[in-house]
Amino acid sequence: MTNYETMSYTRNKKIGYITFNRPKSLNAVNFQFEQDFHEALLEFDLDDGAWVVIISGIGRCFCAGADIKQKFAEMTPAQKANRTKGANPESYLGRTVNWKPTISAVHGYALGAGLLIAAESDLVVASTDAKFGITETKRGLPGGHVWAKMNAFMPSKVITEMLITGEPIQAQRLYDLGFINRLVNSDEILSSGIDSEASNKQILDLVLSEAESIANLIVATPPLAARSGVRLSRNQWIIPAINADFYLQPLRLHDTEDFKEATQSFVEKRPPNYQAK
Repeated sequence: MTNYETMSYTRNKKIGYITFNRPKSLNAVNFQFEQDFHEALLEFDLDDGAWVVIISGIGRCFCAGADIKQKFAEMTPAQKANRTKGANPESYLGRTVNWKPTISAVHGYALGAGLLIAAESDLVVASTDAKFGITETKRGLPGGHVWAKMNAFMPSKVITEMLITGEPIQAQRLYDLGFINRLVNSDEILSSGIDSEASNKQILDLVLSEAESIANLIVATPPLAARSGVRLSRNQWIIPAINADFYLQPLRLHDTEDFKEATQSFVEKRPPNYQAK
């Protein structure tokens, strides 16, 4: 229906599709992406013909997190002030008009902001090769929002490990803990010997097909009843996310030397040298 600069919104019958389209940047989230995603979600929300939406990403992965260079290394004074103020804990899906169900179809990576999108989605489908990570920690920032939203659905020490280390976790482990609804096996495709571009597309198609099977179940459900479930479910993470923000915001980690070093070393492609300052 609409081609935004970094993604598109389309619909097939009652199923909407938001497709991230920054494959050369691994669908990393920059300021334009954030604006486009809010607008695409609103378009879906107000599209009376769409009862559910599937969110996915073209290329090697779902979303590899924030665009480090733009969002961290090149912050303007106003952007830095907004980071000090803190992000809206309701983020993308905490408040809508119609509370329609969302499904994240994940392949490759869902890191940082990508994991945030998956955590806010009502349902998650993933390929076995997918990895999920609270990588804000590795950038010297708090991952409280992501932790709070994941913790609402799979409270465990595994999330604490993800939060403290920033290391990605394989999809199978998160499926076993209940964060992922459906897991599709991508091993055969990865071992087939075809080139990476073709294998990425086949894996994405596999994940989308499974997501569509869930979407069709939702479409067959009385829509207002399904939406009441969405509203109830999302309420689980809104208050914890607000509390996490109020607790972590005064730390001002984005003003620390370690934050600057994490960003600079990433841009310069060298090992970081942290000082706990």
